[in-house]
Order: sequence, then C-alpha cells, then structure tokens
Amino acid sequence: MNYLNILILFLPAIGWGLMPLAIASVKNSNVYNQIVGTVVAAFLFAIIVMLIAHPALNWPLFLFSALAGACWVIGQVGQYISYERISVSATMPISTGLQLIGVPLVGVIAFHEWQTTSSRFWGFFGIIVLIIGVVFTSRSDEGTSEGKSKNQWATLILLILTTFGYIASSSIPKALHGSSISIFFGETIGMMVSVFIYTLVTGNLKAWAQKTTVYSGTAGILYGIANLAYIYSIGPWGVNTAFVVSQLCVVISTLGGLIFLHEKKSKRGLIYTLIGLALIVIGAFLTTVIK
Repeated sequence: MNYLNILILFLPAIGWGLMPLAIASVKNSNVYNQIVGTVVAAFLFAIIVMLIAHPALNWPLFLFSALAGACWVIGQVGQYISYERISVSATMPISTGLQLIGVPLVGVIAFHEWQTTSSRFWGFFGIIVLIIGVVFTSRSDEGTSEGKSKNQWATLILLILTTFGYIASSSIPKALHGSSISIFFGETIGMMVSVFIYTLVTGNLKAWAQKTTVYSGTAGILYGIANLAYIYSIGPWGVNTAFVVSQLCVVISTLGGLIFLHEKKSKRGLIYTLIGLALIVIGAFLTTVIK
C-alpha cells in the first residue's frame, strides 16, 4: 500500500473544504472579486510549479485542459453566488451531492469504471443514498434567508445548471494522458480566459484591480494544491474514487460554516442538514469503498 498516494488522495478534500471558509471570511467582496482572486492565485501557483517541474506539454493536452478549466469557472461562479444567497453550510452539501451523482455516472458511461455486478449494485445504491441526502440538505429553513421560497428555488436551479461545469471539469482529466502538472497549468489558462470574458461581459473588469480580490487569493492557493492532488490521484485511483473522496470536503466546509462563520439555522434546519450530510458521506462510501 502506497501511503503517500493515500495522503495525496485526501488533500483535495482538505483544500476544497477550506476554500469556502477562506472566501466567506473576506469582507466586502463580491463574486467578481472572489472568482478573479481565486483564479489569478491558482494561475500564479501553476506557473511556479511548471517552472520547478518542467513537465512536457502538447497542444491537445493543453486545449482539453483549458476546456476543463473553463468548465470549472462555470461551477465555481455558481457556488460563489450561492454562498452569498443561502450560506456556505447550505450550498456545499447540495453542490457536492449533485457532483457526487454526476461524476460517477460519467465514469461508468464514458470510462466503464463499474464493470462488475457488485460494483454497479453498490455504486447505484450509493447514488440513491446521495440523492436522498441532497433532498434533506435542500429542505428550506424557515426564518432564515435561505428559507425564502424564491431564494431557495432560484439558487437550487442555479446550482443544478452550474454543476454541469463541475462535472465536466472533474471528468475531462481522466481522458487526458500527460503530467498532472501540465493538465493543471492548462486548466488555469482556461480559467483565466473564462474569468476575463465573464468580467468583461458583465462590466466588472475593475475587479481585477481591487484590494478584496487580492484577499480572495488564499482560496486560489488552496484550490491549486487540492486540484493538483486530485489530478494526480486520478491515475492510481480512477476518477470515481478520486472524485468521491475529494468531495468529503463537504464535511469541512459545512461544519466550518456553522462553527466558524456562525451561519444561523433553525433547529429543524440543522437536523435536516446533518442528516443530509451523513447520507452524502454514506453514499460516497458506498460508491467507492464497499464495492
């Protein structure tokens, strides 16, 4: 057993779990500051790693990696908007649950990762558990901002649509053959281009020069470390295992939002969230370990 590979396998869960807490702790920032700061910091981190490692890079690898990065921006913008609308502790279980359903299905359909009857049984049973978990965590919490019907449903629709970006960005690296560092670098180029277009079209280019954007860079460093570890882990573990384990970040981010960001929930809302969170963790375990 390679213990270093096991350690690297869990790094994405830690990095991605701390990301929402880092973003939410930056005062007076908006989604444009947050996404620009995250992407620029990740890009600079990727450049440093590239200069140290000097991995091989070719055009097909670069272009598909950039596409994955562009797709990631779609998913991340959806998450950042949702943090503000319904809080970190409400957003992360829903977003994570949706990704945990989508990415394994891509792994099965496109990469034939569940080939035995046993793996398919436990995998799809795990997905059913995940769906139930998402339903619990998406229950509105009366008396809080996330409990407003219009706010809740609008954010759910946003998360569902933007999650397709996350699913694509997490699945594309599986089809690529090359250094994890090269793939990561290509992704950050796609992220930079996409975010520039996003801020240009929305009339928010000023976000590139604002102080709160710099403060949001911490999330980019966390993302860089986590994503590099995730891309590496796809090799020895496969996209399903690497992704499902990485999404245990939901435990850190959800509990962190409640404890450190002091996000308020009613007693009923807290019970729903904790039950849904437990079901998501159980579903993740079923889709990977038991089979």
